[in-house]
Amino acid sequence: MQARFAPRLRWRHPALVGEGLRGEALRGLALALMLVPMAACAPALDWREVRPLQAHVQALFPCRPSTQSRTVKLAAQSVTLHLHACSAGGQTWALAHADLGDPTLLTAALDELVASAASNLGAKPDASQPFPVPGATPHAGTRRVRIEGQMPDGQAVQEQVVVFTRGTVVYQATALGAALSEDAAQTFITSLRVLP
Repeated sequence: MQARFAPRLRWRHPALVGEGLRGEALRGLALALMLVPMAACAPALDWREVRPLQAHVQALFPCRPSTQSRTVKLAAQSVTLHLHACSAGGQTWALAHADLGDPTLLTAALDELVASAASNLGAKPDASQPFPVPGATPHAGTRRVRIEGQMPDGQAVQEQVVVFTRGTVVYQATALGAALSEDAAQTFITSLRVLP
């Protein structure tokens, strides 16, 4: 079953309320990632190569992602964020991208994406390491981050996030789950390729 997004969410997680990184900037992405598990695709992982239109990237997803776009604030400007996400095996898989149009904003945007992913789970990043994605524009802010936190209902959750760039486009790949499979997360994350 294809994941669906409920745009009229009435509750707000405390980590999603406020200004700056925890405010309007990335609330859409955070809410989408939290809602996708409610509409699971399939009980087993069924890996397939996905190349979202106009994203210039490919990845292996273990389910068929749905796509949505919304305007968010990122690096102090309004941008269109495109999200491709699905849920399988009790885990959520997502790839988001936005074109900033200005290379001087890349560092701030990558930092915001990581900080927001952590704060949305009421956590701090556990570990960060450089993670070069084949075909990506080399950038010092490209990295893989592990996060342990909580969903709005208090359930413990693990998350792995990779942020990277292509020109003026920033990307965030996310694997999220209560018991995140290291093998599945590794398959998803190492499959990332930026296309010419």
